[in-house]
Amino acid sequence: MIKILVAILLLIPCYAIAQRQKRDPLSDLEVDKLRDAAQTPDVRLKLYIEFARTRLDHLQEAKADTKAADRDQQIQDALQDFIDIYDELDDNVDTFADRDDDLRKALKPVIEADTEFGSKLRAFRSSLASSREEAGKFDFLSGTALQAVDDGAKDHRSLLAEQEEKFKNKKEKPHKEKSSGG
Repeated sequence: MIKILVAILLLIPCYAIAQRQKRDPLSDLEVDKLRDAAQTPDVRLKLYIEFARTRLDHLQEAKADTKAADRDQQIQDALQDFIDIYDELDDNVDTFADRDDDLRKALKPVIEADTEFGSKLRAFRSSLASSREEAGKFDFLSGTALQAVDDGAKDHRSLLAEQEEKFKNKKEKPHKEKSSGG
């Protein structure tokens, strides 16, 4: 029992340090913009796309800046921030879908962004192929980001197809009632 208590007491400071080091991928301004668009799926999802795109731009800038002392950290931060923001985008799509919102208009830019993001991440990964050392440093995060985008793209296309069918049928029902009643 004492050993367990000691182990817990030793882990608490480690946990506190890890929590302090966890960065928020969004700036205060970005958080405010998202808060203002909380109930508007098309605006909110476009904001997440914009923020994710910015992180990929940061990734490309960091990759190009070979003289930066903290280049590896900048690349890791940009990849992690992209993953975190993209996961939030995906969670928001799910939340709006669960509320039975009509997401057809909002999903189209998301699907376009999925294609763009996948292309940029593939280009980044292939640029690492020339250096085994760099590939090793960023393989896990870049692979995680690419997998998230590939999975998200599949889910978003599937959801759009479901939404097209669902809301097409909702629009047709009143027409059928009118035509059968007259």
